[in-house]
Amino acid sequence: MAEMELWFTEQQTPDLGFTCKITKTIYTAKTQYQDLAILETKQFGRMLVLDGAVQTTIADEFCYHELISHVPLFTHPNPKKVAVIGGGDGGVIREILKHDEVEKAYLIEIDREVIEASKKYLPEISCALDDERAEVIITDGIKFVSENKNMFDVIIVDSTDPVGPAVGLFQDSFYKAVFECLKEDGLFVAQTESPFYDQDLIKNVFHAVKSIFPITRLYLGFIPTYPSGLWSFTLGSKKYDPLEVDISRIKRIDTKYYNPELHKALFALPTFVQEIIK
Repeated sequence: MAEMELWFTEQQTPDLGFTCKITKTIYTAKTQYQDLAILETKQFGRMLVLDGAVQTTIADEFCYHELISHVPLFTHPNPKKVAVIGGGDGGVIREILKHDEVEKAYLIEIDREVIEASKKYLPEISCALDDERAEVIITDGIKFVSENKNMFDVIIVDSTDPVGPAVGLFQDSFYKAVFECLKEDGLFVAQTESPFYDQDLIKNVFHAVKSIFPITRLYLGFIPTYPSGLWSFTLGSKKYDPLEVDISRIKRIDTKYYNPELHKALFALPTFVQEIIK
């Protein structure tokens, strides 16, 4: 008898699915906030899935985690205190702590079970969560940001898609709270979905951030397991422009995607993306 094949499909749009062959369901749980699964896939290795959407995989996680971390951290000249909103898998914390000048990195995650599952099943990604410079705070990121003023040099919003507990992380009021939570020369970055499938969201977020921050920039990267592969990040800064960074002063660190030559190139947008944020 032929061996039965098992496949996981993420419905990325109402008309499009992303399908991976899986060899094993490693772990599943229904947390207080979402459905969580860790799958073993043939193509991408272990995969974290929340509410049916791929969050990260062993094979391509470096693309996302490096892009959302090193662009802001090399734009700010001295990022000592950094906060990550969401990102319970710990990948952004791992990248942040590659910067020696960072004194403290805070992970603000609403769902403790995502952190616990990542520590157990995705150690390559979560490996820095027990670092002495890292502090994990289990709370609502929106609440945390609104209750802390003038506190951080850099804030990284590593949210899930704008559904469920992450909806509020894409609203004007949240970006205003982020502005107040940052120090006088602070900056932030948020993942802002796919330019192919989420054009209205990108436009709305960009203009919301632009109405609050003196400097607003959109940049792009490639993440194979995310819808369309092409992904956007929106940066809002009080003082420092990523396009004015002296790339000769960017340190070479252990990365697979990000490098100094790429820093400004990430902001060179295809014409159709330029049209989205006009």
